[in-house]
Amino acid sequence: MKPAWFHKRGLNEQRIRAFLFYSSVAVFFAGLPLILSFSFGYKFDRRTFKFSRTGLLYLKTQPPGAEIYLNKKLLVEKSPATVNELLPGTYEVRVELRGYYPWSDDVRIEESKITRLDKILLFPLRNNLKKVNKTSVAYFFLDKDKEAVYYLDSRDRILYRCGLDGERRAPVGRLPELQSHAAGYLFSSDRNKLLYFSPSQIGIAELQQRRDAEPERVPFILDYPQSDIRDVFWHSDSFHLVIVTARCVEVMEARPRACPITLARLNRRDAQAYYDTGSDTLWFLDQERSPEGDTHGNLYKLELDSRTAPLYDLIRIKNEE
Repeated sequence: MKPAWFHKRGLNEQRIRAFLFYSSVAVFFAGLPLILSFSFGYKFDRRTFKFSRTGLLYLKTQPPGAEIYLNKKLLVEKSPATVNELLPGTYEVRVELRGYYPWSDDVRIEESKITRLDKILLFPLRNNLKKVNKTSVAYFFLDKDKEAVYYLDSRDRILYRCGLDGERRAPVGRLPELQSHAAGYLFSSDRNKLLYFSPSQIGIAELQQRRDAEPERVPFILDYPQSDIRDVFWHSDSFHLVIVTARCVEVMEARPRACPITLARLNRRDAQAYYDTGSDTLWFLDQERSPEGDTHGNLYKLELDSRTAPLYDLIRIKNEE
């Protein structure tokens, strides 16, 4: 027969086990809403004292491996990374990578949505800066089709060409100086000529000239003392120029002492113009006055294709006059 203290000890152990069991059940049911909330994407918001559905933040940088700060707190993850279970609201996001400028922005997180920051480009602190020219430069422009850069020597007016990497530098022509600053530079369709113009002059240079070049190939300047040149375009034949002045639209051969002919008179001194080399069509705005005295703006289309506009015959007739 067992002593009384042994039976008392067994009774206490049963009570303890029962207490632990019922306590565990109570804790389970008490925590069940929290477990279900997390599993369905909810999180307790201390600001509103209620459960809110969370959102995600996806962040990607170029280059990768940047540290991520969320509201000034450093995260364990590095870019690219996905930050889960974010309550709706605005977050201060900052990314840092050694040797690069940091990036930061205020990002809005919405419930049940993924906010993507996948186009973050980090720029290096030491830029890949390289001087291309060896002489003083007055002007430069790019020819993307030929992947070349052209720049003009300010002292000798020599035009140089080099690759987009700054290498393979070579002189390709000479540009006589205009009386005033050039308003634009434009290659011919065959890339053998370059025109540049000011309000009263047009300069034309043959690129990659030879020493025995023909007179027509030597750089020359066409004077427009009585006109205000607004724009100049190359015809697709690389021989004719389409000129828009404050008074008219003209066409002229790209040669010394060429004689322009007028194709249209303009009533608007600041006519906007666009030339489509593919179809040799000039689009321009002008205005006209109605019999009642009202002014109307009009859009015009002038076709200069050689099949519809006999340019050579027009020039020949004009010269014979």
